[in-house]
Amino acid sequence: MDLSGKVAVVTGAGRGLGRAYAEALAAAGAAVIVNDLDGDSAAGVAGGIIAAGGRAAAVVAPVGSAEAAERLVAAAVKEFGRLDVMVTNAGILRDRVLWKMSDEDFDAVIDVHLRGTFTCARAAAVRMREQGTGGRLILVSSPAGQRGNFGQTNYAAAKAGVVAMARTWAMELARANITVNAIVPVAATEMTKTIPAFAPVIEESERTGRPFPEWLRRGEGLGTAGDVAPLVVFLASDASAEVTGQAIGIGGDRLALWSHPGEKAVAYADGGWTADAIAASWRTGVGADPETYGVPAPKVPEQKTAES
Repeated sequence: MDLSGKVAVVTGAGRGLGRAYAEALAAAGAAVIVNDLDGDSAAGVAGGIIAAGGRAAAVVAPVGSAEAAERLVAAAVKEFGRLDVMVTNAGILRDRVLWKMSDEDFDAVIDVHLRGTFTCARAAAVRMREQGTGGRLILVSSPAGQRGNFGQTNYAAAKAGVVAMARTWAMELARANITVNAIVPVAATEMTKTIPAFAPVIEESERTGRPFPEWLRRGEGLGTAGDVAPLVVFLASDASAEVTGQAIGIGGDRLALWSHPGEKAVAYADGGWTADAIAASWRTGVGADPETYGVPAPKVPEQKTAES
C-alpha cells in the first residue's frame, strides 16, 4: 500500500492507537503531523518516524477548539504542502455512572471526542475542498458508541455521534471526492488493561512476548494497536476510493462492518395506535424480539493464561 505524496494529520498520536496509526501511515509513505497534548510524546513519535526514514512533524495542541484544528491543518500545509488525510483519534475518559457524573465530566469528554472530531474534520474538509483533489476523513469511534457501556454516558454518546457525523459528511462531501468513514477499534491499551478478564492475558503477553491467544484475538476481536493500524492505511489509500459512510470494526484477527440502525420490526394499526393497543400487542408484535444493549462481557475460557 503506497501513500507516497500524501499528507496526514493524526490527533492523539503520542501513544497507543494514535501512535500506531501515525507510524503505519508513515511506513506506507505518507508525511504525518503527529499531534498530542504531551509535547515529549509527540516529539518522540515524530522523531522515531524521521529516524526510520519517514517524514513527520509534531504539533502540541489540545484537540477540541477550532483554533487547534486550524493549527493542525496549517502545520500540514506549511511542513508538507497539502493535506490528504485527517485521523481524529484524540480522546479522554471520565467514567462515572449517570447519577455521579458531573457537568465537567460530561463536557470534557464531549469537547475532545465529539467537538474535536467536528472541528478537525471541518478544518480538513475546507482545505481538501480548496485543493480540489479529494481526501480522507477517518473518524475514530468505539464499540461503546455502537452498543452503550456501563459508566460511559459521555464517551458512548460522543462515539455514537462520531458515527452519525461520518454518515452525514459522507453525503455532504461526496461531490468533492472526500470519503468519510468511522473505525471501531478494539486493542490492548491502557484502558483495556483495566478490564479484569483481559488484564492477566495482556500482562502475560507483555512479559513473555507471546502473542495473544486465539480466544482473545479471534473470539473477542482484541489484539495490539498494530493490528488496527492497517485499516487506517487502507482507508487513507486510493484503494478505498469507493468506501464511504461506513462504520468498520477491527481488532485482533477480526475485521467487521457494523450495521447502521434500521427498523427491525414494523406493525400497523388503522387510524393510528393507542397506548392500550401498543401494550396489548407489544410482546407478540414489534417487541417480540427486543434488541440487546451494552458491550457483551468477554467469553473467557476456563484457562485464563496466555497458554490457553
